Amino acid sequence: MALALNRHLADDPLVRRFESYLLAERNVSGHTRLGYLSDLAQFAAHAFGPEAPAPYAWPTVTDGVARGFLSALGKDAATPTTVRRKLAAVRTFFRFLQREQVLQDNPFVQLKGPRKAKLLPKVLSVEDVRRFLERPLADFSEGRIDEHAALRDSAIFEFLYSTGCRISEAIAVKWGEIDFRRGSVIVTGKGSKDRLVILGQPAVRALQRLRDQLGTRRADLADDAADVFLSDRLAKISARFVERRMKRYLAEAGLPADLSPHKLRHSFATHLLDAGADLRSVQEMLGHASLSTTQIYTHVSVERLKDEYAKFHPRA
Repeated sequence: MALALNRHLADDPLVRRFESYLLAERNVSGHTRLGYLSDLAQFAAHAFGPEAPAPYAWPTVTDGVARGFLSALGKDAATPTTVRRKLAAVRTFFRFLQREQVLQDNPFVQLKGPRKAKLLPKVLSVEDVRRFLERPLADFSEGRIDEHAALRDSAIFEFLYSTGCRISEAIAVKWGEIDFRRGSVIVTGKGSKDRLVILGQPAVRALQRLRDQLGTRRADLADDAADVFLSDRLAKISARFVERRMKRYLAEAGLPADLSPHKLRHSFATHLLDAGADLRSVQEMLGHASLSTTQIYTHVSVERLKDEYAKFHPRA
């Protein structure tokens, strides 16, 4: 049976202070904040009981209680990734309590979760990307979609592959943030951090065609303050909208339907490193805080080299 949540967590004053800390000092997103609180509620239910009223005696939590929580997660069949995330969330909370001088020792500081399996990200080949990116304009020429849909879809997917942006970063872009002359754009990534990313010429041309088309429909749609990527009804698009459009073109290009827009980010990084790009430059373009996060793409490149070696070397 799944571990219960403690529904009284919001009544705890230390939890409310922790929530303010997450928003004001850690600058986490609303989604991340809710994740922290959900994991903390699960731990509170384990440590004090699902119906225990707040405030809670956090200083009484021992190393044994912490280990018991890890054991309970294992019995609940949580994945290694989920277990590690929950431990990190509760560890962060107790570190906050240390900072606030509520307690001296963090019972989670020495507790390690299960080792996370290193799964290599799926990537498209350069040829696969080309076939995929051709589909929106091909659909328009064949009369399957209208001009705006074709130009928008061509622009969004050229943008994603050209910049390596996350889908959330791409759909938030406004026209004034794009420098068409220099071929660059400012995007806002995780932690509300801005970074400069590069646009290749195909992406610049696709974006310019889209802006021109929108401007002929309604002048304000091409203003600097306007969102770049709009739905058929000229409303701001969602990540789910882009995913649905991508599945359409994947099917038409004969590519696996389970690929997501994030796979264009993986492909962007892998193709750059395959071509000899500097790892730290790729790290900066992806907006990774740690170089180790970017290094997984070097493993992808090695795996692809090994595949080629196995195919063609006479003594592979």
